[in-house]
Amino acid sequence: QPPRPCEDYRWEWRHCRGLRHAFHHYYAHGELPACGRWRDDYEACRAWESRRAAAAREALCESERARVKEKQKYAPVWTLRKSPPPDWYLPLDQDKSN
Repeated sequence: QPPRPCEDYRWEWRHCRGLRHAFHHYYAHGELPACGRWRDDYEACRAWESRRAAAAREALCESERARVKEKQKYAPVWTLRKSPPPDWYLPLDQDKSN
């Protein structure tokens, strides 16, 4: 069974090609989105469902691994706290300058 249903890949591919997403991606990143990866994943998923092609399944799993690895590449912007500060309940010193 593929990592996701084939309709998820199809939806992502159609969303990526949409005008609204293309405009937002161009505004944020300065280039149009590359949607070929979603199309390739959709085609591999369909090949796996119809012919049980082992190469298509492996390509799909490798693409998912690369997607997860790409997400983990960027560190979080904020450092997460383990517990609240010791004086969290005290009122803020708004009159006090630093």
